[in-house]
Amino acid sequence: MPDDGYAWWYVDALSDCGRHGLTIIAFIGSVFSPYYAWARRRGPADPFNHCALNMALYGSPSRWAMTERGRADVAITPDRFGIGPSSVSWLGDHLDIQIDERSTPDFRKLRGVVRVYPQAMIEHQVVLDGHGRHIWQPFAPRARVEVALSGPELRWSGPGYFDSNRGSEPLERGFTEWSWSRAVQGEDTLVLYDAMRADGSKFNLARRFDAKGVPHDVAAPPEASMKRGLWRVARPTRADAGTQPELVRALEDAPFYTRSEIRSTLLGREAHGVHESLDLRRFASPVVQMMLPFRMPRLASK
Repeated sequence: MPDDGYAWWYVDALSDCGRHGLTIIAFIGSVFSPYYAWARRRGPADPFNHCALNMALYGSPSRWAMTERGRADVAITPDRFGIGPSSVSWLGDHLDIQIDERSTPDFRKLRGVVRVYPQAMIEHQVVLDGHGRHIWQPFAPRARVEVALSGPELRWSGPGYFDSNRGSEPLERGFTEWSWSRAVQGEDTLVLYDAMRADGSKFNLARRFDAKGVPHDVAAPPEASMKRGLWRVARPTRADAGTQPELVRALEDAPFYTRSEIRSTLLGREAHGVHESLDLRRFASPVVQMMLPFRMPRLASK
């Protein structure tokens, strides 16, 4: 991975009972790290010196953790990514995520295991920026996720999703904003990507993955929007003409980012899933950069 680059592995899931949800993101070169941004201002920065496991629990109980670690606290093999006391491993037929973190700002335990069982693993990747600097790879558009935590005491399971992004430059150099969503439609998963690139061009993707993970390009539904977040971050999305996407619940609402559970009608079918929107101009602002350490502490041996 080049200096100033990044890679992340992303999992989300919603419980069968409808009360719980989670996202887990394992970062090399944490794209939202203020420490990594400050390091880049001094010259080319080592992404392996800025790694983190971000986990967010939604519902009750809720937790949020994202502690950054330095190179000395990171261990990587072909099948395992260790970040401090936590790790992400591939164990033959599933992703095993061992969590041992402290939430912010309350410093409560976030400990246990999450296992992700893909319905199908696929080899598929998409260039997002037109130059090969930013790549999206959906490993498992549909998965079964099992959650067993001891801190807090919580067990549930439900449908989920597993993908990865990587880049050879900071995210904010390639884009000014984007929205993404993945939605369950029967045995299919529909993924929508809309991004404004830094050069002013637009990227749009609408891709349906069937039960075997085979991708199919589909016509993108018309543009639509939902209520803005508390910080006035827009939630653009898409929905069939004459329908309105429903914001079921706000999962994350930050100064530059939102994550939401949504329902909508897409390509004539009901859809239920997770939506994200990101404003990278806000992220890059000095005010937001000064706020981030309160949510993203850094613990490093060196």
